Order: sequence, then C-alpha cells, then structure tokens
Amino acid sequence: MASILDDVDRRTQMVGQNRLELLLFSLDGKQRFGINVFKVREVIQCPPLAHLPKSHPAIRGVATIRGKTIPVIDLSMAIGNSPMMEVSGGYVIVTEYNRSVQGLLVNGMDRIVNTKWESVLPPPKGAGNNSYLTAVTKLDDHLVEILDVEKVFAEVIHYSVEVSAEVADIGPASEEAAAPHVLVVDDSSVARGQIKRTLDQIKVSYTLASDGREALKVLKQWAEANDPLLARLSMVISDIEMPEMDGYTLTSEIRKDPRLQDLYVILHSSLSGVFNDAMVKKVGASKFIAKFSADDLAMAVLNRLKWLEDNKRK
Repeated sequence: MASILDDVDRRTQMVGQNRLELLLFSLDGKQRFGINVFKVREVIQCPPLAHLPKSHPAIRGVATIRGKTIPVIDLSMAIGNSPMMEVSGGYVIVTEYNRSVQGLLVNGMDRIVNTKWESVLPPPKGAGNNSYLTAVTKLDDHLVEILDVEKVFAEVIHYSVEVSAEVADIGPASEEAAAPHVLVVDDSSVARGQIKRTLDQIKVSYTLASDGREALKVLKQWAEANDPLLARLSMVISDIEMPEMDGYTLTSEIRKDPRLQDLYVILHSSLSGVFNDAMVKKVGASKFIAKFSADDLAMAVLNRLKWLEDNKRK
C-alpha cells in the first residue's frame, strides 16, 4: 500500500476523462467504503498512539510517521458508529486534506479500483442532512459508500470559516444591477456552507450546484436564454471530487463551449497533493486553491473582481 502514489503519469492521464481511483476499506462490519487515491499518501499498520489531551473523542491519539506527528481519527467513531476495539490490529490511511496531514484509522483494507465518476451517484435522498455519505457506487454488485470526509474533519478538527475583518472590508464596489455573481459547485453540504459563508461576508452573490453535471446544465441554460446572470458571472468555484461529473471534466467541458470558454474557473479542493499542478494546467483551470481558508478564498475572489473592474476602466 505504501507505493500507491508511485505512478504519477498514469493517474494524470485520467484528468478530464471523468475517472477516479478509489481505495476501498472497511470499518466495523462488512460494508465497504471508498476514498480517492489522490488524497492518500500511504497506508500502514496502526503504529503505537500517544494520547492527545482535551482532543475530540474520535481522535484516538497521535502518531509519528516519517518524522511528522499527525492526529489519528477513528473513522468509525467519527461517523457515529462503534469505536474500533483493537487499534493495534487496524490500519491508518495517511491522507492529505485541507492543507494538513491526518490519519484515518480503519479496520481492514481491500484494494484499489478504477471507475467512472458518472457511475458514482449522490446518496439517496432519504439519507438526510446528517448523513456522512457524499456519494455511492456499485462494484461487483456490492454497494460502496464514499464518505464526506470534509464533514468529519469539520466536526472533529474544526476549521474557521470567518473572513478576517481587513479582508471583509475590501468588498466589491459594483452597483447591484451589475453586481458580480459566482457559481459554486460542490457535492459536500459542509463545503458549500463554508463557501457560502465566505461569499456572504464579502457581499458577493452566488448560485449553488451540487455536482459538475448540474453546474454545466445551469451554465448552458443561462447561455441559451441570454440570462443576465451569465453576463454577471465573474467566476466558477468548483470542487474536484463530485459524483456524476468531477471538477476536472466540468472545466474541460466549459473550455469546449465557445459561449463559456472564457469563464474564470477556480478549482477549490482538499485534493492538495502532488498531482494538482499538472492536472489544473491540463484541463485549463484558471487557479487552484486548497481547502479550506476563508481568507485565501475571499482574497482570490476579490482579486479577480478587482482585475475585472480595472479592465472595465481601460
């Protein structure tokens, strides 16, 4: 498992092809779960853990891995299931999410599978807002659940969603009729909430979409109807990992449409590993921002709006 990120060239060939590789694992039963391989640094047998005082109960301790001390989160416990009893018999998936490295403690490892994002579907509507599912797919006639790890981290680690006062005070200066607008695309309700909160604080309006296919449909509808929102659309802020159509494919589709090809596209993702520079360049995205920093996202939006305003005056 330690070498799953060795073949960079092969994985970058999937960019824009709406494909992904899932690392499959189990928690406290037979149900299989998946995580995108791009978020995985390595998988190891659980090492000895040191207790972390006053931490969230799901943080079973900290481990020193390759000279770096990281928190190890009992993933089963974090999503409301029973905690793992024999920690030493489990595995730690070392992941890079949201600008930091964490370990996810799981019971068993399965394998890596290659699949299409279009075969990865949103969770059933009956799952509710409290569900930790972000998507589901079928492999070998078995259901694989893809967890909303960003929701887990938001609850266990807590990221600030407040824009600093000096950034919030900048704000756009456009009149309401021509006010800038943003299309936000993310399948995680937690991530959408973080982005909404950021845009609200800098007084920028937005439309929300839960995956790339929905976002592309909205953009094409605006283009066909000559909707004023398209003229006001300053940028698209899109996640990368999404069911049905990922952010890479969405960006590629935008670049193919003459009516949309000049749109400014920010890929905003917890996929902050070694592959992103090549991928972002390949699909023609305008900018990449790693999740989640309210100030960094706000400044990226405000800098783009300032550039647009300055160019209008020329």
